[in-house]
Amino acid sequence: MAAAVALQHDERPVTPGPADQETKPMPRRSRTYGTVSADRQKAMSGLEFVQGLVDGTLPLNTIAEILAYDVTEVERGRVAITCEPNGSHLNPAGTVHGGLSATLLDSCMGLAIRSMQEKGVSSTTLEFKISLVRPITPESGLIKAEGVVLNCGRRIGTAEGRITDQQGRLLAHGTTTCLVFES
Repeated sequence: MAAAVALQHDERPVTPGPADQETKPMPRRSRTYGTVSADRQKAMSGLEFVQGLVDGTLPLNTIAEILAYDVTEVERGRVAITCEPNGSHLNPAGTVHGGLSATLLDSCMGLAIRSMQEKGVSSTTLEFKISLVRPITPESGLIKAEGVVLNCGRRIGTAEGRITDQQGRLLAHGTTTCLVFES
């Protein structure tokens, strides 16, 4: 696999360095929210599009603002999203609503598939399935949803995703099937 650019949006965003793994800090960009026009999206590969979300040169979608999540890492076929659950994410039982896990998984898996696409090609979720394996609470702290492509063809892409806490414990996992199409 060609050298992938791993963009991270944490305390010290980095890019891959020389063979000794030295890293260089990247400037942190402020977040904007909205949509990217269809014409602008057509002019970018999927990887360029997702890199723009990570580095802040493109706006995150408005659901990211509402749910307070961030697209933090990308390389071809892999995307990570982070979120720190809080009181606004709770269900009536006092744990984080499963819809947050569903949104994080749908987003990271879909963007992982998007990162595989050439200019003029896009995708949309046809179906996804998730399993919630541990309760998530505000005390869970920062959680990470990571999507990885299983297969991406001319018409269909599949990916799997995992949500973990900072101790690496699995909180939820899922799979998706996306329709790939010319945009």
